Amino acid sequence: MDEWRYEPARDLGLPASARVQSLRREVGLAGATSCLAWRWLTRAYLLAAHHFEVRGREHLPAEPPFVLVANHSSHLDAIALATAMPLRHVGRVFPIAAGDTFFTKAATSIFATACMNALPIWRKNCGAHSLDDLRNRLLEDRCIYILFPEGTRTRTGEISSFKPGLGRLVAGTTTLVVPCHLSGAWEALPPGRSTPRPGKIVLRIGQPLQFQEAANSREGWNVVAQASEAAVRTLAGAA
Repeated sequence: MDEWRYEPARDLGLPASARVQSLRREVGLAGATSCLAWRWLTRAYLLAAHHFEVRGREHLPAEPPFVLVANHSSHLDAIALATAMPLRHVGRVFPIAAGDTFFTKAATSIFATACMNALPIWRKNCGAHSLDDLRNRLLEDRCIYILFPEGTRTRTGEISSFKPGLGRLVAGTTTLVVPCHLSGAWEALPPGRSTPRPGKIVLRIGQPLQFQEAANSREGWNVVAQASEAAVRTLAGAA
């Protein structure tokens, strides 16, 4: 039998205002319950309004850690990817969200944490320590990250180049990267539109990729980003 050890919460001692913006934020029972309720609500909405369909669900790894990466065209993207995850993982699924969009106001911060379980990344001031903290948490806590390596939503509907930050999370590890492609989300809720239109959304999930041999360096990070982008573009071609 493994020796029992007491480990305090990573966010122990942080004030509430700092906790919601912390990469060390723990989910807790209340957080898991609210995320589960949100998941049921969004699943019902996606099925009713968008006839949401998942293809390739068999490619999802049985257990974390892994990172879902996809094209980014809509605020519906993270909701759709989270909905596709098994409910048993609800407290371990963390969308990586733009801090300057979702974590600058109290209302959006509460929504991002209580409903989406998102972790913030600050696009204009993302130091190496933030990505290193995310990498460590991914491995140590065996999490599932939802990441959009383009860095922002497309304004044209086309896929943009993937940024190397993804590589910094997984290069040189056995963590799987699961390429995904969403079609229909751009038509339903493109940037600039406040309410979604009805219309079918399809999520395609591809074969997982592993980058254990990639160097944890700028060169290796670029290898990860380029290979992951190519896999997502291949799925897009099947749309």
